Amino acid sequence: MRDAQPSTIYLKDYQPPAFLIDKTELRFDLQESETLVQSRLHLRRNPAAVSGTALVLHGCELELLSLAIDGTALSPSDWQQNGEQLSLNNVPDDFVLECETRIFPQNNTSLEGLYKSSGMFCTQCEAEGFRKISYYLDRPDVMSVFTVEIIAEKSLYPVLLSNGNLQSLETLADGRQRAVWHDPFPKPAYLFALVAGDLACVNDSFTTRSGRKVDLNIYVEEKDRDKCDHAMTSLKKSMRWDEEVYGREYDLDIFNIVAVDDFNMGAMENKSLNIFNTSCVLAKPETTTDMGFQRVEGVVAHEYFHNWSGNRVTCRDWFQLSLKEGFTVFRDSEFSADMGSPTVKRVEDVSLLRTAQFAEDAGPMAHPIRPDSFIEISNFYTVTIYEKGAEVVRMIHTLLGPERFRQGSDLYFDRHDGQAVTCEDFVKAMEDASGVDLGQFRNWYSQAGTPELNVTGRYDADAGSYTLTVKQSCPATPGQSEKAPYHIPLAMALIGEAGALRLNLAGVEADPETADNTQCVLDVRAPEQEFVFTDLPEEPVPSLLRGFSAPVKLHFSYSREQLLRLMRNDSDGFSRWDAGQQLALMEIDAAVEALKAGKAVVADDDFIEACRAVLADESLDQAMVALMMQLPSEAYLAELYRPVDVHALHDARDALRKAIAVALSDTFWAVYQRCQSDEDYEPSAGQIARRSLKNCALSYVVCTGSDQAIAAAVSQFEQSRNMTDRLAALSQLVNSDNSYKAQALQRFYQDWQHEPLVINQWFQVQAMCQLPGTLEKVQSLMGHPAFDIRNPNKVRALIGAFCGQNTVNFHRKDGAGYGFLADQVISLNRSNPQIASRLLVPLTKWAKYLPTVQERMREQLQRIMAEPDLSNDVYEVVSKSLAE
Repeated sequence: MRDAQPSTIYLKDYQPPAFLIDKTELRFDLQESETLVQSRLHLRRNPAAVSGTALVLHGCELELLSLAIDGTALSPSDWQQNGEQLSLNNVPDDFVLECETRIFPQNNTSLEGLYKSSGMFCTQCEAEGFRKISYYLDRPDVMSVFTVEIIAEKSLYPVLLSNGNLQSLETLADGRQRAVWHDPFPKPAYLFALVAGDLACVNDSFTTRSGRKVDLNIYVEEKDRDKCDHAMTSLKKSMRWDEEVYGREYDLDIFNIVAVDDFNMGAMENKSLNIFNTSCVLAKPETTTDMGFQRVEGVVAHEYFHNWSGNRVTCRDWFQLSLKEGFTVFRDSEFSADMGSPTVKRVEDVSLLRTAQFAEDAGPMAHPIRPDSFIEISNFYTVTIYEKGAEVVRMIHTLLGPERFRQGSDLYFDRHDGQAVTCEDFVKAMEDASGVDLGQFRNWYSQAGTPELNVTGRYDADAGSYTLTVKQSCPATPGQSEKAPYHIPLAMALIGEAGALRLNLAGVEADPETADNTQCVLDVRAPEQEFVFTDLPEEPVPSLLRGFSAPVKLHFSYSREQLLRLMRNDSDGFSRWDAGQQLALMEIDAAVEALKAGKAVVADDDFIEACRAVLADESLDQAMVALMMQLPSEAYLAELYRPVDVHALHDARDALRKAIAVALSDTFWAVYQRCQSDEDYEPSAGQIARRSLKNCALSYVVCTGSDQAIAAAVSQFEQSRNMTDRLAALSQLVNSDNSYKAQALQRFYQDWQHEPLVINQWFQVQAMCQLPGTLEKVQSLMGHPAFDIRNPNKVRALIGAFCGQNTVNFHRKDGAGYGFLADQVISLNRSNPQIASRLLVPLTKWAKYLPTVQERMREQLQRIMAEPDLSNDVYEVVSKSLAE
């Protein structure tokens, strides 16, 4: 057990920094056994802070060699060290502090600060990694202009990079190389970056709308030079899109991206020097799936968009993290929608929100998108901050409309350029630019939990009117038992037999400028409201929450007939998909009851015929058809049932899939044949859609277990020329009882053993296998030469995939899956606490399961809690989970 409980940091305790740093000069002497860091900080007392306050710097795992003020050396008696704080009393109001530290990047397994990956030096400073490099005011509201000098052995590290522009590059007399970089834009320490290595460079350029040429460089290992084209194309698309949609032009003459194999996150937006996990930048058809191509495009866009929404305007403190992340996720989501299918992108985003984020809202780690407190900030890089934060920005966009939202973003960037600001500043800019009152809307920033809308509808045939009654509520969350009403934009339409009906909302004058009067957005503000629609020629079916206009749980008692009408006639792609999902949930409910009664699972004829009609309609977006054929995931089902009986739900869903596959076998086979193509691979929207439908059909035909289906999977695995089709076939074979799967796995490994990212997919396919014995397979694979527990990508591919996505095997009835996860968390706690705490998520959900399962999961949490040297990262998650 820990000797002392870590301290909690509260938003209410925020104080401006006592000092500011106008200029930061850094010198790095990179050596094989150690690194010497010299800093010169030009400090001045902050006029906005309390006068007479001591200078308190942050530092962690540093060996302090010397300190000096204005050239005068300080003795150890001139400062005090307490944990991560170095305090200096009686300092001048304006002075230069010189500091020299020694660090050991080659021993840094936390992958925070400066560390080595595959023989190169690189950094990760967000959120508080810079304090592992040098003593500093490591907080986002201290912004400084950086000049960085890097010295290293030229033969080992010919590429020396940092933020901003390269001022000089020279070879020294001893054969070492010296580079000096200068970033003219003030930035907090978390945006500092350094890379030194032997790297190949892929070059291109972009001409901004004002005519400036920007040099674009992607640095990778030589073996990966041929995997950069898609990332470069994505970067140029992002730069053009940000100019056209937001009016944001890039502000320097160079933009660099570096691919790093050992990285805790996806990528980092350091000013002008983005550092990427290799999985988010490297792509080519032979090694990368369609999903991988889309991820590269989305992450490249996200990090580039941060240049304005995060770098030029940054967050005042880490409680405001969603200010930059939520806004930027919204921006990259809109970009991806414009590059592909908007409906498919929306469904994918909502699916993640309904499973991962709604689960977080309902669990012990629930927090508002602007948290009130935290112990370890790394634990708050969550789906709530990112994805729910993006949904809050999306709601502002919905309430204001595109034109006024753009005016608001322009005002926000112009008003706060070069500043560290708050979520309130963002909302205020939107209000001031649009004239729309967002006072009540601010509750989305301060309240945790997922609001629920209970809606009823009543049709008056004599009056030709339809009344919607909307009631809103929000469950209690840790520290927040009572919730004030939210301002919720509820997009809706009324669907008749032939399609959407014209809307006349009582008390609201129709806008003659509006071309489409068949849909509207209702402002839900009160605990209960009524909305009356008049002049209706028939009883409608309400299409509610169109486009998922708010991150809420909607309850409306639809009949099967109503859902079938929406599935057939709704013009909103999301609502049409969601109607199909609700019908599928009815089928799963029936399957659960059938299995309890010892009966066979049979899908209702109306559901089968609706699926058949969707599959046969060649006018529909093929990617959308594939999504509509996917049954609700087990993760989503776990959010709907209490208590969750994992095995009953898995068996019911599996039996229903097989029933659908048998009933529609001829249709699925026809779709599979129809989607075959020998065209050269492109990660285009059309091709991605076709492959997604083809592989959806393959998964269903394999469900039947026919020899023809297995032969099709084998043929696709052996003959496909792209990773999407080959991996899809391998996954189907691994989840079958066919003896060929062992041969397929061995062949796949032999073909791709030299490609780490592909082998990660090989690990993941096996970790996701639904058949018994998968836990033992995962444990065996941890001893495979290609697995390295120090590499976060491999940990996520094998351990994370098994524990977080293989529901039926992680929740094995003997509880072995829980013990396995606890073992890995305890091990990683010592080397990489960030990854350890993120792996913990499946155990934090213990309260939703059956009593016997709860007991076993809690036992493992308690075992972790008993560890003597628990990191703050892991302690916070475990302690909050056990307190539930």
